[in-house]
Amino acid sequence: MSRLSIGLRVWWILVVFIVLILLVVFASNYLGVRPTVTGPGVENIILPPGFVIDVYAADLGSTLLSFGGPSPGPRMMMIKDGLLFVTIPNKGLVAALPDLDGDNVADEVQVFISDLDYPHGIDYYDGWFYIAEESRVIRVRDNDGDVVADEGSMEVIIDNLPTGGHYTRTVKTHDGELYLSMGSSCNVCYESNARRAAISKSDLDGSNLTVFAKGLRNSVGLAFHPLTGQLYATENGRDWLGDDLPPDETNLIKEGGDYGWPDCYGQNIYDTDFNNNEYTGNPCNDTGRIPSFVNLQAHSAPLGLTFYDGGMFPEEYQWDMFVCFHGSWNRQEPTGYKIVNIDMDTRTVNDFATGWLRDATISGRPVDVIVADDGSLFVSDDNSGKIYRIYYTG
Repeated sequence: MSRLSIGLRVWWILVVFIVLILLVVFASNYLGVRPTVTGPGVENIILPPGFVIDVYAADLGSTLLSFGGPSPGPRMMMIKDGLLFVTIPNKGLVAALPDLDGDNVADEVQVFISDLDYPHGIDYYDGWFYIAEESRVIRVRDNDGDVVADEGSMEVIIDNLPTGGHYTRTVKTHDGELYLSMGSSCNVCYESNARRAAISKSDLDGSNLTVFAKGLRNSVGLAFHPLTGQLYATENGRDWLGDDLPPDETNLIKEGGDYGWPDCYGQNIYDTDFNNNEYTGNPCNDTGRIPSFVNLQAHSAPLGLTFYDGGMFPEEYQWDMFVCFHGSWNRQEPTGYKIVNIDMDTRTVNDFATGWLRDATISGRPVDVIVADDGSLFVSDDNSGKIYRIYYTG
């Protein structure tokens, strides 16, 4: 080998070494320490006095950590006639988790429908199961009650949804109408497709689809208040403004409302990092954008939410909003990986279930939370592949 060849090889080794060092420095300064996974159970989960958490179902798909791309484990849930259904995007299916013997542990994992395109949102209305995939929304029936979607019943009601970016699609039905949330295609940008970074509304058959509210970067969780019927949503704020900006949010969604993204965040704070045009006054207020309902810790990644309307928990929790924090990925000190409850009168945020994050190590990532028929809470965890049940014993 010539001296020239040896020199080139040494030079390339030095270049690779320097690049690796720069990547490590970048990860340490900007991405934060990505926690690693340990522990299969719930022994480290901390709850208020009188509450207990158990594993209702396990082995539903798991990974070390899922940053970007479809998560492998269980995501959004719903209950019909006491039976729990859950979407598992990376497996392309919706599973049913029956508890026939009443021991509060799923007897089996039954496939309700499979061969889907990253199914995420699910709901039921008037004989139809509505399922939101990345590229479309479908509905199916189960008229014979065998907990398998009836062959030939599937209808594609909304097709050709734009793909890429935030892949999650959340669907909810309410008062004979269908609501569909679709995240942005980017971290921060002006979208060319009005359905992105927005919540749309249509008839139950998918017709008359229009944008209901916009300026919502990624509203994964949707819930209607049981008393008022008002729609609330979580909101994942943009990245790369530091550890504590911008805040994640919960929002009270109003028809025709503009919630600010990409120009504004939180309590109508103008994002000069994205848009540094000179202005007088506050363009976020001047253009009628709607501020957040509650600001949450930045990079907590709030996903599923529900309102507690059960009869099991103490009175102080009645009508509280419960929100799952999936957890940070681009923060120097990891945050999230927990469940909070929000007092709707005072708008105060309180830790409810913590312990999935301990000393920069995680054992799970909560995704969705719903109220079971007996008043307990079901919580999905797409990182450990579990469904938890939280109940009150007093």
